[in-house]
Amino acid sequence: SSKIRNMEVQSADGVAVLEDCIGFSLTKTISKVEEKLKKGVLPDCQDDDIIPRVGNEMGTEAQIRFLKAKLRVTQEDLANVVFECRKKDDENQNLETRLKDTEEENTRLQRTISLQQSQTEKYKMLSQEANKKNEGLQQEVTALEKVLQ
Repeated sequence: SSKIRNMEVQSADGVAVLEDCIGFSLTKTISKVEEKLKKGVLPDCQDDDIIPRVGNEMGTEAQIRFLKAKLRVTQEDLANVVFECRKKDDENQNLETRLKDTEEENTRLQRTISLQQSQTEKYKMLSQEANKKNEGLQQEVTALEKVLQ
């Protein structure tokens, strides 16, 4: 993803060319292919289906135009893929941030729950002590009522 972010779009003869930091030059590659075509030497891989079989009957200029058109389509596809990758990167970054926030919120809520549970236990003990004290005082009141009668 960092490699994709470092790519820049440049222009060569009206064709968008993606170049990365390594120094790969699509313009040079195109020039080399054009020179080979002008000399009548076809690219090394004739059966790679870049130029259809009819392409062998095309002239050099037509082949160059065909290859440039195919290059433009490929570059548009690549630009779309790069765009989608960046979009997915941004979405992943957003989700990671949300996950981190959610984990922090979860930790905070766990601490709050723990504190509330200890307070609940404390109040239960105080309630039990108050009930015992109440029972003792009730017994004392009953005993005093008997004495008064």
